[in-house]
Amino acid sequence: MTSRFIAGYLKNLKNEGRTIVLSAHNLYQVEAICDKVMILRRGKVVAFGTMHELRELFGSITYSVFFSAEKPGTLEGRVPEIRSEDGLLVCDAADLAGLNTVSAAITEAGGHIERIESRYPTLEEMLVAVGK
Repeated sequence: MTSRFIAGYLKNLKNEGRTIVLSAHNLYQVEAICDKVMILRRGKVVAFGTMHELRELFGSITYSVFFSAEKPGTLEGRVPEIRSEDGLLVCDAADLAGLNTVSAAITEAGGHIERIESRYPTLEEMLVAVGK
C-alpha cells in the first residue's frame, strides 16, 4: 500500500513539472515512473538516458514464440532451446530473422503457433550487463 502511494505521489509531482531525483531498489517502479535513468557503478556514471535509449544501448527487442506441437522432439537442432510456460511450449528468437526461422520450423513440424510476444530488456537485465 505504501509503495503504491509513493509511486502515485511521485507521478503527481512529475505531472506538475517538478524534477525528482529518485534512488530506488524497486527497478519496476523506476521503469514506470522515471523519464530518465542513471546507472552508477562504483560511483561513476556508466549509462544515462531514457528507458528507450538504454534499451537500445543494452540490447534490442527479442521474441518469444508460444506454440503447441504433438512431437516437439522433431524440432531439436532446428530451433533454440524449447521451454514450457503457461501450458505451452516456448522458443525465443533474438531478431526477426530468427523469428522467421523458428516460426517456419514449428509450422513445418506440424506445430501450431498460439502467440508471439516481443520483449525489451528490463532495467534489472541492464544492470546485470553493466556489472559484467
